[in-house]
Amino acid sequence: MKPTASAGLFCELYWGTSLSEAWSFGPTHEQVHAALDGKAPLPLYGFTLPEEPFLLAERTGQGYRVFVPPAATVERDVPGGGFQAVPESLLSRKEGRVSVELPEGTTLRLTQGQLHLCLQHSVAKDRVSGLRPRDLAWLALVAVVFVSAPLSFIIAGPSPERVAESNARVLAEAREKEAERRKRLGVDTPLRPITEVPQASDGGTQLKVPASFSVQ
Repeated sequence: MKPTASAGLFCELYWGTSLSEAWSFGPTHEQVHAALDGKAPLPLYGFTLPEEPFLLAERTGQGYRVFVPPAATVERDVPGGGFQAVPESLLSRKEGRVSVELPEGTTLRLTQGQLHLCLQHSVAKDRVSGLRPRDLAWLALVAVVFVSAPLSFIIAGPSPERVAESNARVLAEAREKEAERRKRLGVDTPLRPITEVPQASDGGTQLKVPASFSVQ
């Protein structure tokens, strides 16, 4: 199967069963090199490498070709059976190098001592294509419905007469509820009637006092 243009290479380094490090190389990396150096694209401490940098993986038309370090063993995952040794028939030997194809959907495991390097295609999806004409038509329809709904409400909304009638009805109901509340509290009538003309206060008989009158 030919790899997609967005397929890359994903590598995980385990010490026993503990994940130590992980690397991901995009599709622009035609080759992945490893070295016993922290500045290398893939620092591969603990593995015996014949030279540095060591060509670990190379992109091919079927996926990737993985080159096995001399002192490492190579296994592949088998559905329902875990990792098993790669058959000799699938190994390629050329100029003292051992390599094996890494098809898409397969995981290879290189092991030396307690170190395990797992390699597989990166989980990269194809780029989403642009909007199709049918999608644009649906988008335009949704936009028309979204815009026309408020306009329809404004155009076909209630008339001013109905609005005034509704407001009057609400005010009347509010007054009735207020009257019932005051009646229930006993404050609907005053304690004594309020006269229209206030009564004059009883201040006694008025006396006229001469201007020259004084009191000592």
